[in-house]
Parts: sequence; structure tokens; C-alpha cells
Amino acid sequence: MNSIQNNNSGNTLLAIILSLGFIIGAFIISSTWKYVSRSNVTVNVTGAASENIRSDLGVWKGSFSTNSATLATAFANLKSNRDKVNSYLLSKGFEQSKINLTSINTSTLYVSDNQGMPTEQISGYRLSQDVSIESGDVDKIDKLSREVTDLINEGVEITSFPAEFLYTKIGGLKIDLIGRAAKDAKQRAENIAESTGNSIGEIRSSKMGVVQINAKNSTEVSDYGMNNTSSIEKTVTSVVNVSFSIK
Repeated sequence: MNSIQNNNSGNTLLAIILSLGFIIGAFIISSTWKYVSRSNVTVNVTGAASENIRSDLGVWKGSFSTNSATLATAFANLKSNRDKVNSYLLSKGFEQSKINLTSINTSTLYVSDNQGMPTEQISGYRLSQDVSIESGDVDKIDKLSREVTDLINEGVEITSFPAEFLYTKIGGLKIDLIGRAAKDAKQRAENIAESTGNSIGEIRSSKMGVVQINAKNSTEVSDYGMNNTSSIEKTVTSVVNVSFSIK
């Protein structure tokens, strides 16, 4: 009788142990699956940072030319025009060392026939020369680009091209903006996670977007990035796309 009772007690204990084992195993499996499942959840955010800047380098380019029946006369006329251009630029406060002149371009002009086709008969020569100035005084460059055609009144055939305005410290600024954009992305991810009672984990992936350099207050964007050179005042924007795990 005692033997039977002992066997029943042993069987009961074994059953309890096995049941506890199944329960603990199921809990471990459930917890592990929950962890794995949650670790695959990510939040994708875009961070951005912008800064307004003022160009610190201006570049102006122009070209002047002259036509004449003989090469010698054309050269003399071009030299006269060059002297006028040089004097004008000096009068506007630019140093002689900042005035850059290219070599002279020479073109031969031919008489056209009744059909407008050029013949072998030479009608004259056209000589031209390019001039450019770089200066940190961007306002002076801007004014020059708009007023230099006053030389036409002095008989100078001159063309003024739109001035270009650059920011020479753009490399360092881009690095700074990328860091600020990454911080902005992290803050956005944290806000999203906290709103659902979670928190962010490790970075799963990150991608730097193109840098947009626009005229100040412009919102124009391009997949290849904007690089505005026509405005003195600009806005530089950097974007970073980051994926965080959720824990």
C-alpha cells in the first residue's frame, strides 16, 4: 500500500516538474520571439539643418571687342578699348593686380555672296579680349556687373556677364550642417518612439542627402542639389535620412 502511495506521489511530482518546465520554456520562447520581433521594428526619419550665409567672394567677367578692315587698326582700337576698360575698373576702386586679362582672340571676317555664304575675300578682322575680377567686396562686384556697360558710351563694345557669388568656407559649413541634421533626425526619432511608449536603439542605416544652396528664403530643391551663384545672400540646407531600431 505504501509502495503504491509512493509511486503516486512520485508521478505527481514528476508531472508538476514537467508542467513547470513547459511553462518556463514557453515563457522563454515567447520572450525571445518578442525580442526578435521588436528588434526588427525600425523608425525612419529625415533630419535637416539650415543656415543663412552671405557670400564672401564675388567674380565678374566681361568681354570687349572691335572690328576693323586691317589687322593693325583692329589691334590699335582694341588696345584703346583695353585702356578704357582698365581705367574704368581702377576708378571703381579695384586694384590693378585684381584685373585679369586673357590673350587676344582674332577672327577673320569674309565678304558674303548674294546667298549669304562667305567668300574667300577678306572684309576685315574682329579682335576680342576677356576681362575678369575677383573680390571679397561682393557689393562692389554686384554694382560693377550692372554698371560696366556705361563704357558703351565711350565707344567700347563690351559685354558684361552676370556676376557669380561664392562662399569660400562652404566645405566646413557642410560638415557642421550634416552633424546638426543627424542630431535633428535623432530627436525626431525619439519623439516618435516616446509617443508610442518606446525608445530608439541603434542606427540601422543612414544616408546623407544632397546639399541645397539657394537664394535666401528660397525653397527650391533638386535631386542633384542646388548651387546658387547669382545671389549674395544664400540659405544652405543639409538633409540626412536615418533608420533607428525600436526597443
